[in-house]
Amino acid sequence: MESILRAANSEDWITLILFGSLLFILAAKSMFYSRFLNFMILPFNNKYIFMYNKKEKLYNWFHVFFTIFQIINTSLFLFLAWKAFEKPETNNYPFIFPIILLVFFLFLTTKVLLQLTNAFIFGSYRTFTEIIFKKLSYLNYSGLILFIANIILTFVYINSTAVVLLALILFLGTNIIGWITVLKNHQKLITSYFFYFILYLCALEIAPLVILGSFLK
Repeated sequence: MESILRAANSEDWITLILFGSLLFILAAKSMFYSRFLNFMILPFNNKYIFMYNKKEKLYNWFHVFFTIFQIINTSLFLFLAWKAFEKPETNNYPFIFPIILLVFFLFLTTKVLLQLTNAFIFGSYRTFTEIIFKKLSYLNYSGLILFIANIILTFVYINSTAVVLLALILFLGTNIIGWITVLKNHQKLITSYFFYFILYLCALEIAPLVILGSFLK
């Protein structure tokens, strides 16, 4: 029988990353089952926010597991989106993913730390941690959308720009719901400090996204 030389599949490392990120979801589900069920209906029901907004907040393992899951899958989605639109001629580009992962991790961590520092300076730590918790909860939920998109882009519709755009729409829609929830729940605070809210929005929300977008471009 004649031997056949097989090249290593470029999707193998992506499969490992997808499977590895899924382990964090399984850990969150097994350790916090009731919380997991409430989290899964987050965009359609605010029960999760009301139940867990006042206690534990950012510092609990459920939130940490989903944040790690979200960071991995957001970074992988950015990589697959780049691959779909740029269509590189060779498959020798796995090193790009760790760079995107590191940059996105530093971006998100720095953003949260700046927000917490801002809260400490203005003496509104409790309120800001509530706002950050709500926004990160919706961002973490959108990680589930990107996880599904990553599977489709890797194994079903490879390098599909339509899938990328649809995933982006769902991602943005989920986070817009989160922002609307934040604005509704903190109307009085925003009205009282509207000028500072605009500064916060420009400095800690819009500017970091512009910088990240410029870097990725």
